[in-house]
Amino acid sequence: MSQSITDALTELTFGRDLTTEQADCVFESLFSGEMTSSQAGALLMGLRIKGETATEVAAGVRAALREAKLIKGLNSARIDTCGTGGDGSNSFNCSTAVALYLADMGYAVVKHGNRAVSSSCGSADVLEDLGISLGTAAGEAREVLERDKFVFLFAPNYHPAFGKIAPIRKELGIPTLFNLMGPLLNPARPTHQILGVGRPEIMYLMAEVLALTNVDKAYVVHGAGNFDELTPFGINDAVLVENGKLSEVKINPADYGFAPATPEDVAVKNRPEALKTIRKVLSGNAPQAMLDMVALNLGAAISLMDGISLADGIEKAKVKVAKGVDKEY
Repeated sequence: MSQSITDALTELTFGRDLTTEQADCVFESLFSGEMTSSQAGALLMGLRIKGETATEVAAGVRAALREAKLIKGLNSARIDTCGTGGDGSNSFNCSTAVALYLADMGYAVVKHGNRAVSSSCGSADVLEDLGISLGTAAGEAREVLERDKFVFLFAPNYHPAFGKIAPIRKELGIPTLFNLMGPLLNPARPTHQILGVGRPEIMYLMAEVLALTNVDKAYVVHGAGNFDELTPFGINDAVLVENGKLSEVKINPADYGFAPATPEDVAVKNRPEALKTIRKVLSGNAPQAMLDMVALNLGAAISLMDGISLADGIEKAKVKVAKGVDKEY
């Protein structure tokens, strides 16, 4: 195996992409702990300088999932809503609100997330404040999902192998492909997904990885204003992943009756405000720009799950968001 690692690092030295076999080999070595810290640093730096391919990221995802605590026995359609983070927007927790709206409407939601990285308050922080457990174990997740239509899978509980890599990432101090992998590592393996990215240049990369890892249908979105969610600020970019095929989509909020808004309209200053805001959003009593942003993303999710047009999904979402969720938080 050590020779295979050396061969792969040599390829990266020349700026050449790894084959599927090479990528599978080096990531298996990385997550199993066979790779030395120096080799791991060289691998991550080499990939970063060259530019990661979908094949390489997909190999990392497969290797990480082999080490993860996966949720067994899930056979029906289920969706996740999450982004890569890093957009620096300090906006309210839109993707978390969308997930809770979906569950309230009867869709099965497997929300994978962590505490705040670039925002005032991460999905885990918000859900914890709303009384949703962060400690659901792999053996309990199916039962919780069947009961509540929602289960939160707190990433550190399901990916112990990342503990081996954390010191290397900290020492490098730069973004690596692991910053891309979070939304791709849901241990419940969602069949449908809304995946937001803050950098438009990685949209197709993430979409290709979703296609390679067998998601049924997904939107990879980059919102106007450089958000990792669809926004009502202007024309949004999206890539639709369906049955392994990719198609580019432009989503103009004005086409669906949404009023213009600005990033300031959906910003929250700090954690207390973020926690207060999510309750307003879930009750349908938040500022209109926030409700519109939820409806836009919720509509996209509904269109994926129901197999209907985006316009029909958004209309259904608007009605729901105007009412708020039935459950009290």
